[in-house]
Amino acid sequence: MQESPHISSVYDRDLEAIQASIMKMGGLVEAAILKAAKSLETRDEALAEEVRQGDLAIDTLEEQVNDEAARVIALRAPTAVDLRVVLSVMKIAANLERIGDLSKNMAKRTGVLIQMQTIPGAPAALRRMAREVELMLKDALDAYIQRDEDLAHDVINRDADLDQMYNAIFREFLTFMMEDPRNITACMHLHFIAKNIERMGDHVTSIAEQVIFLVSGEAPRERRPKADKTSYDPDLAPGADEAGD
Repeated sequence: MQESPHISSVYDRDLEAIQASIMKMGGLVEAAILKAAKSLETRDEALAEEVRQGDLAIDTLEEQVNDEAARVIALRAPTAVDLRVVLSVMKIAANLERIGDLSKNMAKRTGVLIQMQTIPGAPAALRRMAREVELMLKDALDAYIQRDEDLAHDVINRDADLDQMYNAIFREFLTFMMEDPRNITACMHLHFIAKNIERMGDHVTSIAEQVIFLVSGEAPRERRPKADKTSYDPDLAPGADEAGD
């Protein structure tokens, strides 16, 4: 039996409401990334605290998205493309929540680093990494709204550039630590921040992959390009890059 126009319009409104929540969540996460990086560069502990406190709103929105998506599945029994929309929204929300957590972890270290001597060039380099992630996230969300598979592929390919930025800053930290042991503690904190930003890129890439799945009905077949060389060496891998502090 064909669904009545009335039921269909209600269903469409439900999907629009969920997608509006996703975009609101994405905006909060984009802001959190940039604020966390700025708080580090300017040694602004108040701004870092704003990022930490703002994570609750991101978590709340994820719960809201999941509740609404579950309700749509239960009441509307979506099929085909509509079901892909609902499932993709839930996975995108999960990735956004993780990026928010990583931004919060980044902000948590600002207070500690303020008490230490500055590592020359490190805050600016981390800000550039964070800006690149924020731009990737913006494009991934635009690809979702526009159902733009090509833009989603572009985001995935750019993750390799972010990995290269991480590799370069990792080598710089090693140099600073070898030159002066007094730099070791600060460089370790900065390295964890760099790794958190690199992991943000992985979550953004996962969002782009969801866009491809939504548009094509299939997950990307090609292997995701990765240029993070440190993760493959057990002696160099940080191991706790996503752990909540």
